[in-house]
Amino acid sequence: MPINVPKQLPATELLKKEKIFVMDEERATGQDIRPMNIIILNLMPEKEKTELQLLRLLGNTPLQVNVTFMNTASHESKNVSKTHLDTFYTTFEEIKHRKYDGMIITGAPIEHLPFEDVNYWDEMTKIMDWTKTNVTSVLHICWGAQAALYHHYGIGKYELPQKCFGVFTHRLSDLTVNLVRGFNDVFNAPVSRYTSVSYGEIKNDSRLNILSLSDDAGVFLVISKDEKHIMVTGHLEYDATTLADEYNRDLDKGIDIEVPVNYFPNDDPSEEPLNTWRSHTHLLFSNWLNYYVYQETPYEWE
Repeated sequence: MPINVPKQLPATELLKKEKIFVMDEERATGQDIRPMNIIILNLMPEKEKTELQLLRLLGNTPLQVNVTFMNTASHESKNVSKTHLDTFYTTFEEIKHRKYDGMIITGAPIEHLPFEDVNYWDEMTKIMDWTKTNVTSVLHICWGAQAALYHHYGIGKYELPQKCFGVFTHRLSDLTVNLVRGFNDVFNAPVSRYTSVSYGEIKNDSRLNILSLSDDAGVFLVISKDEKHIMVTGHLEYDATTLADEYNRDLDKGIDIEVPVNYFPNDDPSEEPLNTWRSHTHLLFSNWLNYYVYQETPYEWE
């Protein structure tokens, strides 16, 4: 089934070229079906790239999905035009009266800051509190996962000696949870962060369940026992070349950055990287939409 997106969204044509079934809003309104309503709080600087990455995954399921993009009103984005935001994005004040079946909160390149020093943290906490009553299930990615662990469970982040950067092998620690149904016992996942969260604190919290972790990159997948919150500390949604783009961007800025681990063939940045995590990415998103959104959300929100 298709994803429903605004007709002129730049990602639409790229998705169609990839043979992903995209339906514009005009055609969607003529269908007698109850679609899943998903809202994405996109905190990434290059918003159009993130839109494409997430829409590609939401469109690869049997469910019809309506997607709404949201940005923070208390922070001015510098890497996307105001026209794009005004045309395709909404703010919390405009949608806080609504109910959503699912929500995605993306990462953000602000992990060096204490949470309270982020200029939109107050707005973030209001949004995360609102999800408790207005969203069936929330998928948090990277910094979004750290923010959720901190706000909902009081588990903070800590700075790493050097950036955890590359493609790491993770092993499953709980095979019985629907979120990882169909996963191999070990799988690859991209990670790009300067901070991490404590395995011990999460393991000792009776409200949380660790689903996968890496000897080198730490905790990766965490789910709350009430299945309301899913935290992914890496970037399964990344394209094959995203880590290369980040690596070259940092080099251009004069940042002393190591070559991403286990990423470039032969660890040679001149070679084209391969996507070795795609299948598990699609599994994660389809399992989330099926088991935690579609099968849990009420047909009619009261």
